[in-house]
Amino acid sequence: MTNQFDLTDDQREIQDLARRFTADRITPHAAEWDEKHIFPRETIKAAAELGFAAIYVSEESGGIALGRLEAALIMEAMSYGCPSTSAFISIHNMAAWMIDRFGSAAVKDKYLPSMVTMDRLSSYCLTEPGSGSDAAALKTRAVRDGDDWIVTGSKQFISGAGENEVYVTMVRTGEDGPKGISCLVIEKDMPGVSFGANEKKLGWHSQPTRQVIFDGVRVPAANMVGGEGEGFRIAMMGLDGGRLNIGACSLGARSGVSTRRLVIPRIGNSSGRRSRTSRTRSSWWRTWRPNWRRRARCFTWRLRR
Repeated sequence: MTNQFDLTDDQREIQDLARRFTADRITPHAAEWDEKHIFPRETIKAAAELGFAAIYVSEESGGIALGRLEAALIMEAMSYGCPSTSAFISIHNMAAWMIDRFGSAAVKDKYLPSMVTMDRLSSYCLTEPGSGSDAAALKTRAVRDGDDWIVTGSKQFISGAGENEVYVTMVRTGEDGPKGISCLVIEKDMPGVSFGANEKKLGWHSQPTRQVIFDGVRVPAANMVGGEGEGFRIAMMGLDGGRLNIGACSLGARSGVSTRRLVIPRIGNSSGRRSRTSRTRSSWWRTWRPNWRRRARCFTWRLRR
């Protein structure tokens, strides 16, 4: 009988491809990126050459049309080397999927070709200074003016802000609450778009995190993703996949930390006995190793070593 947690041959190939890419292009450089606050744009674009910029974007739009499970495998593998970089790529995928799934043909043709190749990078803009967990209370407002929307407000803690070219942004176009929220694609170079200072973070330095400020930004009405008032539903559907990916990033980071602990040479002493550090590490390994399959509960599959 087939184990429901087993990966298919194709899924294993995808996982191995992501692991090889991580070993070659991410892991050797992650510490320097974090220490020197380097945004590794070229490495991120190299990931796009493998299809990792449009994992669940349709083939018609240039993506590789994989599922959420395959995306999680890729994110876990890359997070082994650098969870910050993997999470950034996950967010770009989320924004690209939202455009592909809900955007008009004109919006898809305008943005997806350059997003699939990561010639243009994208951010997901929902959180505001006054609305975090209560996202439906957002205040950034868009007012219709002819063939445009005039957007005023700000977004907080936006990954890629200032570096990325495309911002998939939730704005209020109607009444209070979730039914008054719509989704617009806003470009970095549109007049009135500016950015705050880079946030001070503990780690997570390979991607910038800033406030995005909209001061009377004129956005073409054709840049709306989905219909007016559908933005909150679209935003939540995007997060459905995004949360799976962040969970996978956490697993990959834990795996990377665990492996690095185990390869630390044993620290001896003049008596030839193992040090306290070594004994503690061995005790930790004996406790952790029998329970590694608990990771599968997060996604309902078992990840082979």
